[in-house]
Amino acid sequence: MTNILWNYLLFVFQRANWLSVIDILLVATVVFLVLYLLRDTKALVLLRGVLFLIVIISLLSSLRVLPASSWLVSNTLPTLLLAIPVIFAPEIRRVLERIGRTGSILAHGQYSSEMDRIIQQVVRAARRIAERKYGGLIVFSRLDSLQAYIDTGVILKAEVTPETLIQIFYPKTPLHDGAVILANEVIAAAGCVLPLSASGVLEESPERSMGLRHRAALGIAEETDAVAVVISEETGIVSLAYEGKLDKYVPLDELQAKLAGFFLPEEDHRSLLSRLVTLFQGFVE
Repeated sequence: MTNILWNYLLFVFQRANWLSVIDILLVATVVFLVLYLLRDTKALVLLRGVLFLIVIISLLSSLRVLPASSWLVSNTLPTLLLAIPVIFAPEIRRVLERIGRTGSILAHGQYSSEMDRIIQQVVRAARRIAERKYGGLIVFSRLDSLQAYIDTGVILKAEVTPETLIQIFYPKTPLHDGAVILANEVIAAAGCVLPLSASGVLEESPERSMGLRHRAALGIAEETDAVAVVISEETGIVSLAYEGKLDKYVPLDELQAKLAGFFLPEEDHRSLLSRLVTLFQGFVE
């Protein structure tokens, strides 16, 4: 068996040329880009299931001793292929949005002294809101426009200060239950309505403190590239939502560094090799 495999590999390498190498690299690049764009999405889990199903179907369809099963599999496979775009519709849209953002990724590296001041002010406000357990939801706009969500709230265009943010989230005030959206280095609006997450991530969490604010924070992070700071009204615990993920229990001492990391050019500092390793580790797991 080993000799047969070795002879087969020698046969393949003997027939290989530069065009074959380029062809393989192109296919590998396409596969890598697809997997990379599907990272941190439910589609990656579905993709593993689909690939496993295709392998099983291929094996069953090749068994000539089971003609009825082979016929059923061969006629079912086209239907499954047509169903994939329907199942993956939300994830396909998200992947296309990521592709659309790659053209403007360089603009993401703009980190001004004013943004540094804004982050400091937000951290100071978050600390005081957490201590008083007011509860709060502050959203940082990045590349994606949040104008549709800004229009659902009260337009402020106010300077970002801890006092303003604390007053907005003071209990029983009109804007207390909505989200504050920061855009163009000002408080664009308060009392904004955000989309609620439907991913089911929070349903798996046993904590009672994960309520509507956390669902809204995760929802805006799933729909856009925004970063949301959410402060629990019950516990005062601070969490971060970004890229469809929720980072729970962020220490206030680390909040400023974490927020700054989303606006520094180094946010995409990982090398291609490290990204590839991380991606395939997640795919294997």
